[in-house]
Amino acid sequence: MTDEVFLHPGEFCFAEAGTRISTLLGSCVSVCLWHPGRRIGGMCHYLLPGSHRGDGRYAGGAFDLFLRELDRTGTEPWQYHTKLFGGGAQLLEGRVAAANVAAGLALLERHSFTLLTRDVGGTGARFLRFDLDTGDVWVRRNSGRGLGVAS
Repeated sequence: MTDEVFLHPGEFCFAEAGTRISTLLGSCVSVCLWHPGRRIGGMCHYLLPGSHRGDGRYAGGAFDLFLRELDRTGTEPWQYHTKLFGGGAQLLEGRVAAANVAAGLALLERHSFTLLTRDVGGTGARFLRFDLDTGDVWVRRNSGRGLGVAS
């Protein structure tokens, strides 16, 4: 049986195999981390590029939550497959979307995460589904294209 978790803006989830995490992004950004050896990982859904500590609504706060989980599990950033999604311009939010993506990329680099793939920018929304059994993230854009795997 698979546990299904849906993240709303500002939420965060770190779990183990048997969990599927989904979210819907506009100008917000999600980072997906997956440890292939331990089959653990998580997803954040941040709204703004700020650094409010421990507050998942902000990029820096979301990374604080990830780093706490890595510390708790005795794992290191370089051990994770890392993927970044979102930052689609929504009407007048183009600058916020771009700043969200830039903040995520800077934080990944600062904390020594290796980015494997990204699907960022553009316009419209993205629906994500992250499977902690496999590390696969399926992305569906509002353009009508189907779900595609971001390996």
